Amino acid sequence: MQSNATLKTPGKDTAPWYAHRWPWLLMLGPAAVVVAGVHTTYLAYSNQDALVVDDYYKQGKAINHDLSRDRVAAGMKAEAGLGYDAARGQLRGSLRSFGQPLSGKFTLQLVHSTQPEKDVRLTVETDAGGAFTAPLPMLDIGRWAVQIEPDQRAWRLHGEWNWPQEREIRLLPPAP
Repeated sequence: MQSNATLKTPGKDTAPWYAHRWPWLLMLGPAAVVVAGVHTTYLAYSNQDALVVDDYYKQGKAINHDLSRDRVAAGMKAEAGLGYDAARGQLRGSLRSFGQPLSGKFTLQLVHSTQPEKDVRLTVETDAGGAFTAPLPMLDIGRWAVQIEPDQRAWRLHGEWNWPQEREIRLLPPAP
């Protein structure tokens, strides 16, 4: 006599597919790619691309003018020293030409390498000894492009400053 109960065959599993772990593990890779793609799309559309400019041709032509300003700075042996005192929130510096102090008003720019909203533009006035101080509440950690030029924009000094690894920076014109 045979019973109505079915006999299980060894090696044959009757559980549904979703009860096994292997299909889920195989789907994990493509699911992670989809999530990463959605996140990348969100980042691309929610953040402004600050590296692209509309007038790239005009800026490219202006490079030659900037190089002439570098040559003027080299001819007058201009140099600058900058230091930041985080405890006091002060940027201090000095300007010299032919070893003598430079006096007057100057524009000092600190440009953040990746975040333009953190850029700083200061107008500083040196004393008779060529020294100046400017209030700067907080200088973020990072790489900064530094540029100093007089109000007339006849010459400029520029360089890179890795704050806080470099506590002070000395700007010299590029060698001819």
